[in-house]
Amino acid sequence: MNSSQQKSTAKVPYTGVIPDTPLRFAFFVAKQNPVFALCAITAVTLAQLCEVFLPFVLKQIIDLSTSPKVDATQHQDIFVWVVLFPTITLLMFALWRTSGFFGMQWLTRTEAFSYKTLFEYLSQHSHTYFSNRFAGSVTNKLAHASEGTFRLLDGTLWGHYGAVLGLCASGVLIFMTSVWVGLVYVVLILFLIPLNYFLAKYRQPFVVAYAKQKTAFRGRAVDVITNIGAMRQFSKRGFELSAIGDSVETMRLADIKQWKLSEYILVINNVIIALSMGAMLLIMYTLWDKGVVSIGDFVLVLALVMGLQHTLTFIGNSINQFIRVYGEVEEGLQEILIGHEIVDTPSASALVTKGGEITWKDVTFEYGDNTVFDNFNLTIKAGERIGLVGPSGAGKTTFVSLLLRQHDITQGAVCIDSQDIQEVTQDSLREAIAVVPQEPMLFHRTIAENIAYGKKDATQEEIEAVAKKAQAHDFIVKLSEGYNTIVGERGIKLSGGQKQRVAIARAMLKNAPILVLDEATSALDSESEVEIQKALHILMEGKTVIAVAHRLSTLREMDRILVLENGKIVEDGSHETLVANSGTYARLWKHQAGGFLQD
Repeated sequence: MNSSQQKSTAKVPYTGVIPDTPLRFAFFVAKQNPVFALCAITAVTLAQLCEVFLPFVLKQIIDLSTSPKVDATQHQDIFVWVVLFPTITLLMFALWRTSGFFGMQWLTRTEAFSYKTLFEYLSQHSHTYFSNRFAGSVTNKLAHASEGTFRLLDGTLWGHYGAVLGLCASGVLIFMTSVWVGLVYVVLILFLIPLNYFLAKYRQPFVVAYAKQKTAFRGRAVDVITNIGAMRQFSKRGFELSAIGDSVETMRLADIKQWKLSEYILVINNVIIALSMGAMLLIMYTLWDKGVVSIGDFVLVLALVMGLQHTLTFIGNSINQFIRVYGEVEEGLQEILIGHEIVDTPSASALVTKGGEITWKDVTFEYGDNTVFDNFNLTIKAGERIGLVGPSGAGKTTFVSLLLRQHDITQGAVCIDSQDIQEVTQDSLREAIAVVPQEPMLFHRTIAENIAYGKKDATQEEIEAVAKKAQAHDFIVKLSEGYNTIVGERGIKLSGGQKQRVAIARAMLKNAPILVLDEATSALDSESEVEIQKALHILMEGKTVIAVAHRLSTLREMDRILVLENGKIVEDGSHETLVANSGTYARLWKHQAGGFLQD
């Protein structure tokens, strides 16, 4: 995209089938494995009921043991309840572990599905989307959404669901013991849970703000690490450390704000719970003192109250944690699940190439406030080799971007073999075009894998054959691991010329009918360029070629050279014809230094 073009700020409405709110998204991914989910939930239900039932068993043992007259039958009953206590305990533990085995299958599969679903959607965003965002920031939001959803479901299964079930079961036992204590318990629950919900909602914006600051810090850190070489070359280590320090401090302060609210909420919970528990125990003591309830009833309520103290405190804390994770998931989904700028039409079909003829029909393209092309018309015949020349901002890179449909045109049509590229699938369009970009894009994988990216079923012999044509074989075999050498992130372990040769080999192997060379030889020395030009000459046979170059000498054998200025073709002809015309191209040719075009 031209440097003069402004960032696109327009947002496309989201109309996807993936829910874009945390709870709906969690349900969407969770229901993909219903059997494991049902088994895990059932196990948790039974385990929690066993846990609540244990104080009732204890009550029976105490009441029978403290009876004024203990006969043989009562001795037998006591023995049964005593044996029942460890039996239920072992059953409870077994059920908890069962929930763990089923739960791990359910939640790990859910998280994996979440990652794959969101990454698939993310991969369909436009070139502009990724150009305007840090790679580290985007991956961080992906992790927030997927891992956060895992934590929401994990917390719900073994936290919130179990706690609510325990509260209900405990409430039944308490009401069976004393209606008055039960009423205090109900008032506590009906007051505490809504209170925590509203307090947590109040805290939510602060949690989201913290999540955004954390994402910004990680994005900045990744940006610095990616450009660590530039930082050193310009002696900006102190500057970057200061900026990172400021980002970390901003993140810390945001964390303090949301955490402080969490502590205040817990303080309120603790005071309310302590007063309520005290009231329930005081009522039980009074009833026991009057002989209304037994010592077993007193112990039952005491045991339930002790358990409830932990559960109710947990609810306040877990709601706070839930809101925090909810905020992270929400922030991630909001960034990922925005409308795609470039989408296939519902009736889109696969592009069928017959020769690779490219036609631009009255194309207008606006980017921000800048009109790059205005009623642009051009026909490139099948098998024709075209060179694009012009100063920076002329529209050369935009020309290639529109052909690849990295942006949609404002009006008009770009056609390949009479098929509008906006009416065919993006994958089939790009499958028909091989690109050697100005800056090679290599994966952190082996050299062989990077070359074979153009043809996934390529044999080692095919890989080496194209590497030889691209003048890459000789330097590859000299590396310690040869073709199995890991090139590093973005090919950092290779020189600029080496990376370019690997990229050229990859395009050769793809063998697409349309070939785009965007400064394909700019990083090569003159000697290597001569050899690669021979290989490119063979590669270009029978293909439609569009070559963008500042080094005009690389375009001398093109069938036609188009000179662009401000999105318009000002000259069109062969190298010899354009030089003889003494026009713009001839002027640019004379102004070359070392074969490069001077802007």
